[in-house]
Amino acid sequence: MAKIVTMGEIMLRLSSPGQSRLVQSGSFDVNYGGGEANVAVSLAHFGHSCYFVSKVPAHEMGQCAINSLRQWGVHTEYVARGGDRLGIYFLETGASMRPSKVIYDRAGSSIACATPDDFDFDAIMQGAAWFHWSGITTAISPQGAALVETACKAARKYGVTVSCDLNFRKKLWTPQQAQAVMVPLMEYVDVCIGNEEDAELCLGFKPQSDVEAGCTDAAGYEGIMKQMASRFGFSKVASTLRESFSATHNGWKAVMWDGKAFLQSRRYDIMPIIDRVGGGDSFSAGLIHGLLNLSSPQEALEFAVAASALKHTIPGDVNPVSLSEVEQLMHGSGNGRVQR
Repeated sequence: MAKIVTMGEIMLRLSSPGQSRLVQSGSFDVNYGGGEANVAVSLAHFGHSCYFVSKVPAHEMGQCAINSLRQWGVHTEYVARGGDRLGIYFLETGASMRPSKVIYDRAGSSIACATPDDFDFDAIMQGAAWFHWSGITTAISPQGAALVETACKAARKYGVTVSCDLNFRKKLWTPQQAQAVMVPLMEYVDVCIGNEEDAELCLGFKPQSDVEAGCTDAAGYEGIMKQMASRFGFSKVASTLRESFSATHNGWKAVMWDGKAFLQSRRYDIMPIIDRVGGGDSFSAGLIHGLLNLSSPQEALEFAVAASALKHTIPGDVNPVSLSEVEQLMHGSGNGRVQR
């Protein structure tokens, strides 16, 4: 399997137990995760040699974050130590018509204050087949954006394929700020991943669909994906399509422009959703694995959608499912019968 590098922030997640409200909670469930860290965990489960690049404080909480990655087989030797704090986010899991809520406490985290001098990007990118980053890393601070640019230039130097999950977060920056940073970075990106909101707010492209109303006409994405590929030189553009009927009932599928054809995946009806955090990250990981290892872009897309559908059934940020479990869902009914 390939050497794959991801770079971003890993945070402490404190969530109210079950689907209780934060104001009701006398204790929190503890998990660790973050966009690119979640991708690394999935790819390690698929058998890849996956390296996570970040910076965490040189104290016990930083070590907890590193340990959480090591337990899943992610390589952490490129994680720098230093800075003052590990980012935190609080999660209240929604139900039915009540949406989930996230509260960030991440300002001034170690990775947000890191500089390119904290990392040897030549060593990091040598021998790598793929580098993955997301718009969250560029949004956390100007230093985060500088890290991404430096890493992308090193990836280009060593012929590494680069993917970006646009991942717009309105609690971190505005569309104007996002486009000022993200658009110039697209010259380094080969595979662009993002839903309809991400494409509009990060890059200024808007598909003809109304996701809030549960309308995700896949055909509305074809033209916009071709335009994105033409403008930025992407070899592939992929998007998940989420039909949000409620916090615990979603339709889930994806589309992709592969440079030659517009592809659509199988649709999954997910109910009840256990935890949708990390759903997009598991899609990114599945797509990376599929494009590296499967025989066609269509198979890669189906693998990615199946992997991410499974993530919605698992609590926590990460998606600890195996290749065989994803393949069984790809080729099976998904009826959830007990395996004996």
